[in-house]
Amino acid sequence: MTPYSTEAIAGPKLESASRTTFPFSALIGQPMLQRALLLAAIDPGIGGVLISGPRGTAKSTAARALAALLPPTAASSVAPFVTLPLSATVEQLVGTLDVEDVLRDGRLRLAPGLVTRAHHGVLYVDEVNLLPDTLVDALLDVAASGVNTVERDGISQQHAARFVLVGTMNPEEGELRPQLLDRFGLSVALANPSEAAQRMAIVRARLRFDEDPIGVAEAHAGEQARLAAAVVAARAGLARLAWSDAVLQRAAECALAAGVDGMRADLVMLRAARALAAFEGRTEVTTDDVDAVAELALAHRREESRSSPAPEPKADMRQAAPTSTGSTGSSAPSANSSPMGDWGALPPIPEATARVQPVGGWPAKKA
Repeated sequence: MTPYSTEAIAGPKLESASRTTFPFSALIGQPMLQRALLLAAIDPGIGGVLISGPRGTAKSTAARALAALLPPTAASSVAPFVTLPLSATVEQLVGTLDVEDVLRDGRLRLAPGLVTRAHHGVLYVDEVNLLPDTLVDALLDVAASGVNTVERDGISQQHAARFVLVGTMNPEEGELRPQLLDRFGLSVALANPSEAAQRMAIVRARLRFDEDPIGVAEAHAGEQARLAAAVVAARAGLARLAWSDAVLQRAAECALAAGVDGMRADLVMLRAARALAAFEGRTEVTTDDVDAVAELALAHRREESRSSPAPEPKADMRQAAPTSTGSTGSSAPSANSSPMGDWGALPPIPEATARVQPVGGWPAKKA
């Protein structure tokens, strides 16, 4: 018996515990969030889902619930759910190579990171807007490509890392840079429930789950099984679905209307539309599928300055500056000489001047 065995430690006996996950099908009032998560689960190549919203809007609850719908892995009866802490390093995220083993016995050993543990599961990042940009960039690279590359001292190794990335953030705590926002495939902006009936339904469901989590899980077992089977079938059917020219044109029109930069929005819309068609068991992707997922792909990429007209300047800000008359009798040019006027400028205000009295100086030279 080692000195660290549990039998040698005095104290109360620890009671085993298990955590029951809130059922995905029991979520109330979040249809767009559920759709986005299901689409990302069907095709992880979409690039994950960014969920923004205030505290207490079921962001983390929905992410955990999604993992229960994914197929089990060979090593476990449930899909992995891995959380990325804010204090993590890039090496902890992607892993590292043990170069000493290579030098000693010629064998390359990989110390796996969090993306390896999340393979075939969900990688959850709470407060993703507070992560260092380098960490977010590395994470989004792996999520979009499904391949993790580990490099150290000129040696590199690649392995598959396909997972559903779910990032959550509270906009009150800061925003993501536009370059990183664009790397997320889909986004959903949540808001507090505005109707008393909906709040009552949400609270009632949560209280029922807290009192009897196993009973609630059993009550939704049938719907959970149906959703899990639909995800598996949709994954298998993705390769059989193609995009027609009409679908491609519709995605391009939506992207142009939103004023987005680059082509990533078009690609995400098309992959999400295909995932939706596969989830609903259809044999072709339609323009209606593009319309159904467009907002999920465009909301965080939309150019606000193009989607809304610029505000008209106020009348008092467009007034011409007062003129002054000099000895020649000519007046100063008006500040409103252009069609819109220099409405950001303020009229000059005359200030009184006074003669500056000398306070001293060098003494005069003697003749």
